[in-house]
Amino acid sequence: MNEIVTFGHPALITKSSDIVEIDDYIVNLSKKMIDIMYEAPGVGLAAPQIGINKNIFVFDSGEGPYVAINPKMEKKEGEIVFMEGCLSLPGYYWDIERSEYAKISCINEQGEEVIYEGEDLLGRVLQHEYDHLKGRLLIKSLKRKARKDALREISLKGFPGDKI
Repeated sequence: MNEIVTFGHPALITKSSDIVEIDDYIVNLSKKMIDIMYEAPGVGLAAPQIGINKNIFVFDSGEGPYVAINPKMEKKEGEIVFMEGCLSLPGYYWDIERSEYAKISCINEQGEEVIYEGEDLLGRVLQHEYDHLKGRLLIKSLKRKARKDALREISLKGFPGDKI
């Protein structure tokens, strides 16, 4: 089973490529990603977080697992600041400003066109995972000084479980 990669891994800053065909590999990948997400535990997981630069993420904001393949951001509205973390930056949380509402169009693992949209946790998860596919890690959303402080703290403390 793939491990979640952490800050510093090149897959996290690489733009992902579209999935051309939904075959057994993609269906099995989506199932594996859901398992990894729950085991972490997390509410979302993008393929780059397991070292695969393909446009797919999975999420569960409380209504069961969903798969988003080749998502396109259709709409964002409002602004809200909320404490946010990331499985690829374990043990760290920051106040992150995002749109309050997000809407994406994509296809699911059955090849059906679907729309996922929502506010609060769902809206945040959609934006967070979409950012991963664009090679944008959570830490990039911080203001300059906060990002500098966060990088210093990570370099000094590492991640929980790291042997420093």
